[in-house]
Amino acid sequence: MHLYHLSLQQPTSIVCAVQGCFAGISKQQEICVARGSVLQLLVCDSRSGKTTVRCSQDCFGVIRSLLAFKLTGGTKDYIVVGSDSGRFIVLEYNPAKNSFDRVHQETYGKTGCRRIVPGEYLAADPKGRAVLIGAVERQKLVYIMNRDAQANLTISSPLEAHRSYSICYAVIGLDVGFENPTFACLEVEYEEADQDPSGETAKNVQQCLTFYELDLGLNHVVRKYSEPLQERGNHLIPVPGGADGPSGVIVCCENVIVYKNLGEQPDIRVLIPRRQNDLEHENRPLMVIASASHKTKSIYFFLIQIENGDLFKVTLDTEGDIVTDMHLKYFDTVSPANSMCILKTGFLFVAAEFGNHQLYQIARLGADDAEGDFSSRSSKHGLYNCRDLYNLILVDTVDSLDPLTQTIIADLAGEDAPQIYALCGRGGRSTLRVLRNGLEVSEMAISELPDTYHSYIVVSFANATLVLAIQESIEEVPDSGFLGTAPTIGCGLIGDDSLLQVYPGGLRHIKSDRRINEWKAPSRRHIVNCAINRRQVIIALSGGEIVYFELDMTNQLREFSERRELPADVLCMSVSDIPEGELRSRFLTVGLSDRTVRVISLDPADCLSPLSMQAVQADPSCILIIETPDETGATSMMHMNIGLANGCLMRTTIDQVTGELADTRLRYLGTRPVTMFKIIVQGRDAVIATSSRSWVLYHYQNRFHLTPLSYMALDSAASFVSPQCSEGIVAVARSTLRILALDKLGAVFNQTSHKLKFTPRSFVPLFHSDHLIVIETDHAAFTEKAKKDRRHALMEGTENVEGAHELRALYQTLNNDESKFGAPRNHNGTWASSIRLIHANRGNTLCHFELPDGEAAFCVEVVHFRSQPEALFVLVGCASNLQLVPHHKPHGGCVYTFLVHKNGQSFEFIHGTPVDEPVYAIHAFKGVVLVGVGRKLRLYDMGKRRLLKKCENKVGFHFLF
Repeated sequence: MHLYHLSLQQPTSIVCAVQGCFAGISKQQEICVARGSVLQLLVCDSRSGKTTVRCSQDCFGVIRSLLAFKLTGGTKDYIVVGSDSGRFIVLEYNPAKNSFDRVHQETYGKTGCRRIVPGEYLAADPKGRAVLIGAVERQKLVYIMNRDAQANLTISSPLEAHRSYSICYAVIGLDVGFENPTFACLEVEYEEADQDPSGETAKNVQQCLTFYELDLGLNHVVRKYSEPLQERGNHLIPVPGGADGPSGVIVCCENVIVYKNLGEQPDIRVLIPRRQNDLEHENRPLMVIASASHKTKSIYFFLIQIENGDLFKVTLDTEGDIVTDMHLKYFDTVSPANSMCILKTGFLFVAAEFGNHQLYQIARLGADDAEGDFSSRSSKHGLYNCRDLYNLILVDTVDSLDPLTQTIIADLAGEDAPQIYALCGRGGRSTLRVLRNGLEVSEMAISELPDTYHSYIVVSFANATLVLAIQESIEEVPDSGFLGTAPTIGCGLIGDDSLLQVYPGGLRHIKSDRRINEWKAPSRRHIVNCAINRRQVIIALSGGEIVYFELDMTNQLREFSERRELPADVLCMSVSDIPEGELRSRFLTVGLSDRTVRVISLDPADCLSPLSMQAVQADPSCILIIETPDETGATSMMHMNIGLANGCLMRTTIDQVTGELADTRLRYLGTRPVTMFKIIVQGRDAVIATSSRSWVLYHYQNRFHLTPLSYMALDSAASFVSPQCSEGIVAVARSTLRILALDKLGAVFNQTSHKLKFTPRSFVPLFHSDHLIVIETDHAAFTEKAKKDRRHALMEGTENVEGAHELRALYQTLNNDESKFGAPRNHNGTWASSIRLIHANRGNTLCHFELPDGEAAFCVEVVHFRSQPEALFVLVGCASNLQLVPHHKPHGGCVYTFLVHKNGQSFEFIHGTPVDEPVYAIHAFKGVVLVGVGRKLRLYDMGKRRLLKKCENKVGFHFLF
């Protein structure tokens, strides 16, 4: 058993992301992301815009930072990982093995995420000559990168750049061409503040921009220059240097960004503009949270993002090596990001801080829109209007559950398999998600197909065969050569250009010139099963006799001279595809009614001789052989998949030399007999297995996946190829023909999202219904009443302003979509909460109640009181006017009581019960309710005007939700 590190789904949040040419393919960039302890390589298809996971590797540690760097003149990027291991780790992606190989591993400190142990910050010289790894406090180490005689990456001993009593906020490597590598840091020195117990010195301490230079000649690091900043900074952006730009650094501070450089360069300051007519208060600071740079031979620019998700394009005006002006221009609005990556193929990848990650196509560079340009010549904050996407086009979304606040496992949809209901997200981008175990399936449209793609769809009925041609539309073909008055047991392409139909009365070999060669079954016997590949045909006659045919050099089917009598009736059979470079497949597998599966040789030396046998638990209903190549593709493994009548799938490995069976594994799929069909996934053979549910068995990222499909049960399926769907599936389900495609390979769950208004805190299902009660709470947020009051205050402030009528109209109609543009922020200490009754699967809100200003809902419970056994109540615990900054300071609490009406279709507010401390926990208990009020545990019963306190017990800890 290996259950210690088994998880249902890998982490979905992305801590950090970097782009680079990790596979070493020219003009192709990949994205390396860190998901908790998992390192993944993402590839963006430039044609379809879809994001796929090329490689996923668990590091079994906490990844704190990532960095991509390339040696001078190199074609491949290396990856530096900062983790909790206390080691400096350099990785290289190996395309042949599809894995990350460790190039160097240098120990420098203790394990764990400690403030004085490096790993939190990484920075590299743009020429790839040195890498700095830094800690939050004091320690910085610099490693020199070079090549040996065999052009392999080498690394030096660490050079110390420690600074006692200093806290680091950000580190970057400056682009200084081929001069000594230089690093810029945002630091605060706290030695004097640490010795002042009053705290006054700490309030006045200044933040500094410090430059560290690595002297390659003397092989040591010096603190070259330090300059105090007027505002507190939190983010640094390096500017291209050498022949590509003026070099230097952009320092992102509160409400302003500043360009700085060594020498005679004056500071260039630009105030960050604010949203026009926004409800947010003007004294709230604006801070940059993420940035991305793009550089070509002719241009370079930067994208910066502030806390509400708005993107700004930053450009510099230069005269020689001197920057004369800096420009900001509103670009678009996306989700707030932990990291952003601009690829050379014109994509912008946003690793969202909360919610789903997005991939955008950059359609425009923001030069031809009507947005205003904000430069360093203005001394006031500019104003702009946020709008829907204009410069960006959303092309793909990567699901993320971060942050996940609560989950419930229940079968509220009545699907005979439980669903996972999860509360995710923050603020206006919050969602209720319904997770189902299975792969997501997309129905594909049909369009005109060239001749190189599939031409026919063959549908067999109980007494007839229907042949459909794929042209501008799907139409019946009357002259296909297939016998339409009999059912088809099997069919396929045989040889180079011929078709084969197997029906109960015989075989029809249909040539490309429409000539038909037919083989008739013996009298009083009929064909019950068959197995076909491109050169071999094996049929089973009633009574347990098998007949073998093989295609000769003249493209004719020739019957083998001998037949094989088996001890029982044949229920199913299968033959694998012909291996590349060979003339035939060597093995035939047959399932018999005596509950055995036999492997029979097709080699000319011992044709139709039995090789091995496997006993099974029930009658075999289907057999399918697939070959799976190993990591290198040089060798392959042959797997026999056996579907049983009791709903189980058995998989066993066939020795490709002796035909012996080994490594048998069993999995229960459903209540109906299992049938299987071969498809193509990722260019490899895969299996669709159908029982009461449909499953897909495929090989992905060096391991097998057996996953149910989140789709109706399929009756039959086959591989389908078209220009729009290179690896599709044509299937029959419920008397309908469907063309499908598998999305998001490797995923364990597929998701359905329902929007919420505030950050969800908790939820409970209503008894005997498919409805949920969700409580949502946000700090520093506006309730609807507060929004109206804020609009009214803004309109009153425009009475003496030019254009007051237009401004008042704008304020009156202002209602941005908070799921796109985020929610406006209120003062600290304000709260907005609501209670929502929502249908668990449809996602529609049945009833909604918003709590008064200052009430923060933290817990909810459904209660049957013994005093009113026929009624169902919902109790919500709140904190009143809770202060979080600068100190946690509660001002009491309240328990709101609601009565559920109409069999769970709505609820009604009954009363509120004020208490002296916040309520963080509520639990039904024997017809009454237990309430955690601060450090006191109270028992309440239902009353007419408020809850009635029955008893109380004081404990030594808080009851938290």
